[in-house]
Amino acid sequence: MTKVYLKGLGLIGSSLARAIKKEHPDYVLIAEDQDHAAERYALEHGIADECGTAFDKAEDADLIILATPVSVIAKDLLRLSELETKPGAIITDVGSTKRTVMKAARKLIDAGKIFIAGHPMAGSHKTGVWAGKAGLFENAFYFLIPANDASEEKLSELEEMFKGVRAKWLETTPERHDKIVAQISHVPHVVASALVNQTEKTFADEPMGMRVAAGGFKSITRIASADPTMWSSILLNNGELISEQLEDYIDALKEIDEKIKKQDQKALFDFFKAAKIGRDSLSPEKLGAIPGFYDLFINLADKVGSLADVTQILAEARINLVNVHILEIREEIDGIAQLTFSSEKDRQKALGLLKTKYKIIERQEE
Repeated sequence: MTKVYLKGLGLIGSSLARAIKKEHPDYVLIAEDQDHAAERYALEHGIADECGTAFDKAEDADLIILATPVSVIAKDLLRLSELETKPGAIITDVGSTKRTVMKAARKLIDAGKIFIAGHPMAGSHKTGVWAGKAGLFENAFYFLIPANDASEEKLSELEEMFKGVRAKWLETTPERHDKIVAQISHVPHVVASALVNQTEKTFADEPMGMRVAAGGFKSITRIASADPTMWSSILLNNGELISEQLEDYIDALKEIDEKIKKQDQKALFDFFKAAKIGRDSLSPEKLGAIPGFYDLFINLADKVGSLADVTQILAEARINLVNVHILEIREEIDGIAQLTFSSEKDRQKALGLLKTKYKIIERQEE
């Protein structure tokens, strides 16, 4: 009987629990959270089989997952280094800054325990055990940072336990991980939050301003709704790299501000052209060895049932739809639905089914 001890029933932890239980219903999952209401919800909805307190039921667990803020993970790694755990048990985490975590795990590793740090690159603006879902990480990148003594066998064992997560595994180093996520995750969260705060300040005496915020503003600021506790912890634990990259970003903003003041049309054009080329290069065929996603854009009428009709067509054809994003949708005006698939085969099959009923939007028209 495989036992899993999970500390942290937030969005990430509860989603992992759901995915594990869905794939391995025979696993015994013991959950711990400081919010007892979250624990009760997990028990009532079959997310967890039991609840524990201060790792009191972790001594015979085959897998221990730490799904709390990084500052708490660091303290728990020290605590686990002093506790008796099952020989061969794997300890992992989901923290988004790995240098801090690996440093905190040093005593644990020296004690001969098996630690494989992890970070799933997926989330939501929603929080809590209630927001979790088994498919949250499907086709998302999931970083694994094994300690020096973690064998390939143990990596494979962890991936098997997490099989229901259906993620794309990427092994890397703590340093490389933190640099990557600082730029593509941490800085964007700061920028999105700053934009929301600055916009609210600008519209303090103009209530209509926030009411008319449309697709572009909502899309770029969606991540500002994320958990403040988690994100303040991230900034404190990856502060050096985030600050360096924020300084570069601020310099870029100052530079474009100067071009605006000088009415330098060529420089402004080059600025947007370079950004377009960079953004367009994120298409799957240009991502190299790392697997990507496959997008299809269709014109979507602003009427009841439009999106449901599309998803029904795909479901009946048993085509796996990874994500749906509605772009530039306004009342009484058609919008664009961005449909994301996990393979080019699925995208082509969907294209064949949808093109007879919907207008297909070419990528350059985004």
